[in-house]
Amino acid sequence: MSATQALPLIPLPEAKAGDLARLVEGLDPSALWWLSGYAAGLASQPVARAVSAALAKEPAAALRLSVVYGSQTGNAKRLAEQFAQKAEAAGLQVRLLRADAYPTRELKSERLLVLVVSTQGDGEPPDDARGLVEFLLGKRAPELKELKFGVLGLGDSSYPQFCEIGRRLDARLAELGGTRLLDRADADVDIDSIARPWAERALQLVREQARSHAPLATVTPLRPAATAAWSREKPFAAEVIANQRITARQSDKDIRHIELSLDGSGLSYEPGDALGLWPRNPPALVDAVLAQLKLDGNAPVRIAETTQPLRLWLSEQRELTRLSRPLIAQHAALSGAAELNRLLSPDHSAQLQKLLAEYQIIDLLRAWPAAWTADEFVAALRPLTPRLYSIASSQKVVGEEAHLTVAHVAYEAFGSAHWGTASHYLANQGEAGRVPVFVEHNERFRLPRDASRDVVMIGPGTGVAPFRGFVQERAATGATGRNWLLFGNPHARSDFLYQLEWQDALKRGQLARLDLAFSRDQADKVYVQHRLREHGAELYRWIDGGAHVYVCGDATRMAKDVHAALIEVAVTHGGKSLEDATAYVNQLQQQGRYARDVY
Repeated sequence: MSATQALPLIPLPEAKAGDLARLVEGLDPSALWWLSGYAAGLASQPVARAVSAALAKEPAAALRLSVVYGSQTGNAKRLAEQFAQKAEAAGLQVRLLRADAYPTRELKSERLLVLVVSTQGDGEPPDDARGLVEFLLGKRAPELKELKFGVLGLGDSSYPQFCEIGRRLDARLAELGGTRLLDRADADVDIDSIARPWAERALQLVREQARSHAPLATVTPLRPAATAAWSREKPFAAEVIANQRITARQSDKDIRHIELSLDGSGLSYEPGDALGLWPRNPPALVDAVLAQLKLDGNAPVRIAETTQPLRLWLSEQRELTRLSRPLIAQHAALSGAAELNRLLSPDHSAQLQKLLAEYQIIDLLRAWPAAWTADEFVAALRPLTPRLYSIASSQKVVGEEAHLTVAHVAYEAFGSAHWGTASHYLANQGEAGRVPVFVEHNERFRLPRDASRDVVMIGPGTGVAPFRGFVQERAATGATGRNWLLFGNPHARSDFLYQLEWQDALKRGQLARLDLAFSRDQADKVYVQHRLREHGAELYRWIDGGAHVYVCGDATRMAKDVHAALIEVAVTHGGKSLEDATAYVNQLQQQGRYARDVY
């Protein structure tokens, strides 16, 4: 086909084209690949014979399994994908759906459902599961007497409402008449230790249900699944090509702009995706822990089938900066500390949360000494997990690179230096250093497909990172929609991240608006949510005209305050009641026009 020759129109009647659009709506990439392969298989043989053969191999009465996930950082998605792939390989009919793509009208006809859902912050659902959670917990949820289900909850036991969403959904499905295939499992940050055996048992039970309903099909994939050369389990060693502090010396914050080379990796990303990093603990911290416990770093420690020196476990395999409730409980038992045991009682949860927030493991060991053996200590620690950083670049502009905006966590507490594991690891990398990374795709945080749509980007602090990639992408693709950025930090003179880039983007027309909130440059603190209210009339015009709204940053306060401000704007400038304004903002979220990347 010549460069000027037009592509053919879709060779389908209008009604069939509409059916096709409805069919693929909400499907994730793996489902779309399977569907394309299935269609290719049908196209390779006479239609009547292909259809009859497909029906013969897959009886109409076969039982279908729905695997639904609600994920904020990608862990629930990863586990759901793995479970769905294993179920399909076992001969089951499977559909994998993100929670906000699940057609709730079909819930009443479900027979087999596996739900994988995380809990965020203070017992809240991930953004992509809010609609489904609201539906299930509400009055419109149907009776589910024919349903057999299993729920895997993900969370962090450092928070008081650990796996609360999984617990509530499990209880509600049973209340609606559903029957548990197996008991709910609550996976802590050490996800796989709970999730793997639960998934194995769930798969066995699902197969038994399907087999009793109809013989399992023999599945022969028409298109082999694409396997990335580099992944979470097999990260790429990316070279550091820039590590630059972008806050002034007088700033209280040490924020770095870091550029990594992906040359030769084949890794690709879109604006809104994150880069996963496998960090290492600071050597000084490892030395301090060994000294406090009077343990030999060269002592061999065997966990499961792996034997390696204690120092290697503590440097590369175990969390040393994040306390957990189970570790505190074990340490309290070993130390016999009455105060620690008191904090673990239900009526002292606030004090326990304060300890979890302020203390690192070394502080616990120093404050309440106890005699740990090397094997016991390693077994009690959580596995080191990757950290995710929003990518601050567009690949259309930077090529085989990924840029990050990283706040280096370094402070004094209890008389000694403290660090954040991943940020300190990155901040101390010189040029030509290499760090293990992978791409974590985030389908929920994407620029609008319609490039004429306006976008509003709300990103205080390092939350501005993905919006640097958004603006680069929109400029590179010639998007005609307007871009509005709201950015905040403590001081304009020392903390205005990417100041020259934003000012240049304004001059070039790549930003239509730039509103700033420097909280400590005046007597009254001003944050991005104040700017939203201040410019509420214009903001509502943008949103009501079809704009997409994006929020990135701290989930505990900023994101909640921004959400409340958006509702207030809809009340004040949209003439809505509080109830209608709340429903309006929630509907924007369900439509994908209000997306959050919060942590």
